[in-house]
Amino acid sequence: MNRKAKACVIGAGPNGLAAAIVLAKAGMQVDAFEAEPQPGGAARTSELTLPGFLHDFGSAVHPLAAGSPFFSSLALSKYGLDWIHSPSALAHPFDDGTAVTLERDLSDTAAGLGIDGRHWRRLMEPLATNWAALAGEILRPVHLFPRHPLLLARFGLCGLPSANVLSRFQFRTGRAKALFAGLAAHSFLSLDEPLSAAFGVVLGAAAHAVGWPIPRGGAQSITNALCANLAEIGGVQIKTSTRVETLRDLGDYELTLCDVTPRQLLRIADHKLSTGFKRRLEKFRYGSGVFKVDYALSSPIPWTASACLRAATVHIGGSAGEITAYEAAVRSGKHAEKPFVLLAQPSLFDSSRAPEGKHTAWAYCHVPNGSNVDMLEKIENQIERFAPGFRDAILGRRTFSPAAIETMDANLIGGDINGGAMDLRQFLWRPTWRHYATSSRDLYICSSSTPPGGGVHGMCGYHAARLAVSRMGS
Repeated sequence: MNRKAKACVIGAGPNGLAAAIVLAKAGMQVDAFEAEPQPGGAARTSELTLPGFLHDFGSAVHPLAAGSPFFSSLALSKYGLDWIHSPSALAHPFDDGTAVTLERDLSDTAAGLGIDGRHWRRLMEPLATNWAALAGEILRPVHLFPRHPLLLARFGLCGLPSANVLSRFQFRTGRAKALFAGLAAHSFLSLDEPLSAAFGVVLGAAAHAVGWPIPRGGAQSITNALCANLAEIGGVQIKTSTRVETLRDLGDYELTLCDVTPRQLLRIADHKLSTGFKRRLEKFRYGSGVFKVDYALSSPIPWTASACLRAATVHIGGSAGEITAYEAAVRSGKHAEKPFVLLAQPSLFDSSRAPEGKHTAWAYCHVPNGSNVDMLEKIENQIERFAPGFRDAILGRRTFSPAAIETMDANLIGGDINGGAMDLRQFLWRPTWRHYATSSRDLYICSSSTPPGGGVHGMCGYHAARLAVSRMGS
């Protein structure tokens, strides 16, 4: 390809950076425009509470980044990315003072689940053992001719039902059902909706295959490694603090890839899109939002269940029934007293995150998109339920409503961190049947609103850029 061929990427989150890498490797000159002062999108780290306390603005724990086929091909460790694995991937505490843990070792997880251990193994082992092949299949658009049809069929049988249907079929004990419910709740769907099981299965299999690691220094380390990779390739300029209001303001580019959601694409590229395509984009539906809190702490969280101190991630929600009730309420536009809380405590395993002897924590719960309800007290009540005295350890906190989250990253519409609802319809056609392509041959969308959806894995950008390059000159 002619070295002088020019492309631009709007947005320098993980997907935008992934797209820029593919374009640069194809020999193109690439300009990347980022509205915020630093690249990374939701994969950023900064002092959000007190000086010396480093917090991840968005993603904190990264099974899909560690298991991403594209990121793995880049050997990002060469550029300073260092994964830290906590002794347990995940802990899920109960009111009796105990906790069930998700271990990287499948046998250890099975041993902790008692009579459900063999059921857990039967569900997860074939997928974890074949993770590389599975990731290549599921982290792309649905394909009529998969490379591993039997493996994908196995995944489909357990992933297409609702989480509760699969759990009732697979498990006998409340502990196993609660563990799986917490994993499936990452879907932002009701646990009685189709496809909610897929999230639980993927995250469980990923834990056994690649772990749930945290990057040393925070999520910004992933972004920094991607930027360093780009610098080594050459031919890429990242222009931060440069918000693109309309594509009319840009120069002439052979290709434009937009790491934005449909609503933003409609605003900045209206003149390039056909009427029919705009109508389809207007029908795109955003999912539930999040209410997030970052904490600066004087000490580790005082969990009643000591097993929680072995895990970088803690799911706080009690029984599967409680988690189901809360997620169903959110999907119907309501708030409940006892939210399901997802909590990360990275400083237990990465001392660079806080001053010596101090700690950080990061927690959020799901809320209706655009909610203006303050969930702080409810989140802290849930943490105190399993860690009495937690509030006494708080040195500082900062809350982010859905509106505040969107202010920090314009892609997170109404606090939606998944780039749009991931229900059955938008799983198949995301954001339209064209996936990455638009009605304009030189314009593509590469955000988490395209397959495979949310998460820090770069696969949306990778696939979009590959398609764009393949269609040049054809």
